[in-house]
Amino acid sequence: MEHGALLPEDIDDLARRVVQENRARGRKVVLAESCTGGLVAAALTEIPGSSAVLDRGFVTYSNEAKMESLGVPLDIIETFGAVSIACVWAMAKGALQNSSADVAVAISGVAGPDGGTTLKPVGTVVFARVVRGQEGEPDGELKRFEPTSRADIRRQATVCALELLLP
Repeated sequence: MEHGALLPEDIDDLARRVVQENRARGRKVVLAESCTGGLVAAALTEIPGSSAVLDRGFVTYSNEAKMESLGVPLDIIETFGAVSIACVWAMAKGALQNSSADVAVAISGVAGPDGGTTLKPVGTVVFARVVRGQEGEPDGELKRFEPTSRADIRRQATVCALELLLP
């Protein structure tokens, strides 16, 4: 990390691209973060001029927060779990509805060291992106990161989310 930098250089560089490229297109973004705990929003706000791009971020760590702040239906959480494409899709849609942004990205996962299951081991992270006016079919991505450390899983998830925010 460079002296005085909050986050690693690769995250800083990617966040800078997200801010520049979205600003150039006049696009605002909103985040719904669970396992990253606001790291994606923090990465963006490290960049001067990010206020032109970042509308807001929701850190909905508990299932209650996902339901209360983002309108994620209880049956989605009960049926598929918080770490599911269905849940992050609902999180992203809720973030978009509760903001004036053009695009929403949502993240939920198992950062460890506990909490993993056979079906969703530590390192399982799901992502969804919803663009305003294109809220059709649920679309998302499930990634399995090598469970080296909690910090590393969260860092990799942050990078993935930032990539999804590129136009």
